[in-house]
Amino acid sequence: MTNGTKLAWDDSVLPFQLDASDIRGRVARLDGVLDGIVRQHNYPPVVEALVAEMALLTALIGQTVKLRWKLSLQVQSDGPVRMIATDYYAPQSEGEPAQIRAYASYDADRLTDGAPFDQVGEGYFAVLIDQGPDMKPYQGITPLGGSIRASAEAYFAQSEQLPTRFSLNFGRSSEPGGAEHWRAGGIMLQHMPKASPLMAGNNGTGDVLMADDLMDGDARDNWNRVNILLDTVEEMELIGPSVSPTDLLVRLFHEESPRVFEAQAIRFGCTCSEDRVRQSLSIYSARDIGTMTTDDGRVTADCQFCGKHYVLDPATVGFEAEKSDSD
Repeated sequence: MTNGTKLAWDDSVLPFQLDASDIRGRVARLDGVLDGIVRQHNYPPVVEALVAEMALLTALIGQTVKLRWKLSLQVQSDGPVRMIATDYYAPQSEGEPAQIRAYASYDADRLTDGAPFDQVGEGYFAVLIDQGPDMKPYQGITPLGGSIRASAEAYFAQSEQLPTRFSLNFGRSSEPGGAEHWRAGGIMLQHMPKASPLMAGNNGTGDVLMADDLMDGDARDNWNRVNILLDTVEEMELIGPSVSPTDLLVRLFHEESPRVFEAQAIRFGCTCSEDRVRQSLSIYSARDIGTMTTDDGRVTADCQFCGKHYVLDPATVGFEAEKSDSD
């Protein structure tokens, strides 16, 4: 697939801060990363759109996790699209790119002609953070509602008590002489946690907290003002090649004293390996492994994220696996 001219800000996340309003944020642009994700599968367009939205949210949220941490987002539902899962692997050291992978599980015969989120039924949006060995993983969930973006906003309000807003755009793009490919762009805004003295600290008016439930006074005024400015963004400014992230921030928020930090590069990447496949099969007995063995005497496994195909000797997997002389 030809992506045309590679832009300096493609496949990156630019963090920024609005000093005049105590708000932080990120601008993300994804191009080759989405190509790497969706080309592993033959998803219908509505499923590709949901995967693109989840990947974009993952890039925006993941930029805040620490080195060597892993962020996972999941949508689980009873609709035609049963699950969407994404992983964000933070860099191992400063200056290295982060890695993203994603996949969806769906019932093709239940998909409709409706909008992408119409394919998602009742369920939940989950955030999981793996902080590394000897650390208990963090998990938070919130009910699905309205869209994946809205569900993520509700998660931050409910579980983190952080007012959060996303403006996203994604779709197929084509350039002269090149094939269609997916592009995505978005902005994330979040009220700074250090602004807690301005927070109202109330419990909201319903079962699920929203951003306005967490603020009053100057905090709410600042938040509303910046969101009105964000509402002026045009779709092509988010996704198009002609406006850089820094120019976009100046256009939207010049009166809010925007300050940018170092951009984080994003790449498509998968951590699957034969060792991981063997580990996943280590819970099965030799009898169980026998039921998984093909007619030609092999155990096969496919990575759901990248599509890599593994072929193993059934005698060497499971907790009753034969040991080699070197073991």
